[in-house]
Amino acid sequence: MPAGFLIAVEGIDGSGKTTQARLLVEWLGKRGFEARYTCEPTSGPFGKILRSMAYARRVDSRVEALLFAADRLHHLERVIMPLLEKGFIVVSDRYLHSSLAYQSVATGEQEWVEEINKFARRPDLGIYLDIGASEGLNRLRRRRKRSRFEDEAFLERVREKYLEYVGRGELVRVDARGPVNEVFSEVASIVERALSDRR
Repeated sequence: MPAGFLIAVEGIDGSGKTTQARLLVEWLGKRGFEARYTCEPTSGPFGKILRSMAYARRVDSRVEALLFAADRLHHLERVIMPLLEKGFIVVSDRYLHSSLAYQSVATGEQEWVEEINKFARRPDLGIYLDIGASEGLNRLRRRRKRSRFEDEAFLERVREKYLEYVGRGELVRVDARGPVNEVFSEVASIVERALSDRR
């Protein structure tokens, strides 16, 4: 078994990341792979602060960006790297490119956000679930409470930033507007090809 493999599932709010990431872990398990689901922000000390900040009215976006970077390094050290070293496929529901997209827009400082995240291990495969901001928010309308990030204009700018990273070849775009099973079929095909190429 080759060394572990890190897959990041990315997208704006409402794109279906959690559903697709969990389906992927189940699909991998049925094919004999040892796979684990994880997510960011984590349930660790930094992640807990970030989750509480998501619903605060006023937050310094630079402080938040630093906390996301710290949470990621803690996540890598405590969860991701130990699993990768054992040969697991780790599927992360949000990872590095969430910061590069969201915090670049929030701070207006893309180069700085990339700099503070430079110590994070790059994913072996990054999948970007693409959906328009209005449709993503429509999917979330049943939530009782909306986070600061759930704003249409903001999310559309985040989507544009994600597409920049798709253009750079750092993420693979999947059209996430269709039914869950159709979206997953494309996700599974991308993962299957990536795992085949590493053998």
